[in-house]
Amino acid sequence: MHYLYDRKQLMDMVVPLVAEQVLLVLVGMADVLMVSTLGKEAVSGVSLVDSINNLIIQVLFSMTAGGTVVCARFLGAKAHQEAERSAGQLLFITTLGTLALAATLILGNRSILMLIFGSAEEDVLDNAVTYLYLTSLSLPFMALYNSGASIFRAQGNTRVSMLVSLAMNVINISGNAVCIFGLGMGVEGVGIPTVVSRMIAAGSIVFLLNSKKNGVHIRRETVIRPDTLIIWRILTIGIPNSMESALFDTGKLIIQSLVVTLGTSATAAFAVASNLVTWLYLPGNAIGAALITIVAQCFGAREYKQAKMYTRKMILVNYGMLAVICSALIIGCQFWVGLYSLTGETAVMAEKLLTAHALAMLVWPLAFILPYYFRASGRAVFTMAVAVISMWLFRVGLAYLFVEVMDKDVLWVWYAMFIDWICRMIVFLSVFKGKGE
Repeated sequence: MHYLYDRKQLMDMVVPLVAEQVLLVLVGMADVLMVSTLGKEAVSGVSLVDSINNLIIQVLFSMTAGGTVVCARFLGAKAHQEAERSAGQLLFITTLGTLALAATLILGNRSILMLIFGSAEEDVLDNAVTYLYLTSLSLPFMALYNSGASIFRAQGNTRVSMLVSLAMNVINISGNAVCIFGLGMGVEGVGIPTVVSRMIAAGSIVFLLNSKKNGVHIRRETVIRPDTLIIWRILTIGIPNSMESALFDTGKLIIQSLVVTLGTSATAAFAVASNLVTWLYLPGNAIGAALITIVAQCFGAREYKQAKMYTRKMILVNYGMLAVICSALIIGCQFWVGLYSLTGETAVMAEKLLTAHALAMLVWPLAFILPYYFRASGRAVFTMAVAVISMWLFRVGLAYLFVEVMDKDVLWVWYAMFIDWICRMIVFLSVFKGKGE
């Protein structure tokens, strides 16, 4: 049998993606660490907006994943011109969509925040308003960068997005330090560098895509001239993915608003723990991004058994990485939480949240990496249905039962989430093991 990828090719694809994910997590941690010097109101305000931003970024990633699948399938089938057209159309639809979204968030800033987090304290809300305005300005640039990065990934080239991400995040962190510690800014000292760094990343990735040295490069006519057939193919995958992400992260926003009702200490502990556990998702997010390309190219080449084989291999790699990261977080729990300047019961609660989450990651790969296989194979509607039902029935429904009815603390919000993971794992694993390609 001729294998589409050897071990070196897989590692060449995954390692830059892991490095890119590390950079994203480091920037997120650096933002929270720097903002924590401004007080827990600032930490909470940034956390509330980040829950909105994470929703947007996940929806954007889901849409670009649709473009990645279409482009990678064309490449697997050796249809190069169609791959280039799909890449141009991806840039077109994501940029247009985020321009409209950015305008909505800027115009409805405080009203949107009050609608979602109406019970937040006034100081927390003021910080959130400032941060949301600045991050909204950066959304079209984020769309250009993410779309461009997905086009390179569809070709199996993950090194480019890693290098651009490195530059973006160095600028972001340096700008945070200068604005907060050098210029004495508040929350705006985190938001302004975000806008600048994303502008530079967008410009860089578009410049690189225009180079004819790339296997798939962008031509002007493929971006500004709509191609309804290509757009439809992207949207048939991207829309279910985006709906799944939107409904999933809307549920997370509802959970965030539930946590807010437990007080500022619970909100701050939840924010810090949520920031730290992003390290746990790091290898899985990287592997999932690689798996989209791998499975899509396998399906384009009609190598269905190889698609399943590579999926199993990638999940095993994820478990190996998780064993190291989870152990480090559990053993050094007090140290990691201590970095965020939390005190008293807030710090203790953050430590409990972190430990519980690390232990529960035993379930996560089977619940969240397997869906990448189904999306790349054209079954995005199936993954959307499972994710949405499980999310709202268990994670949201049980969280409200535990907190509002049973009067439990913030730790039980994550217990509800773990039950959601188990449900997903059972469904996805049973279908993956079933007969078929």
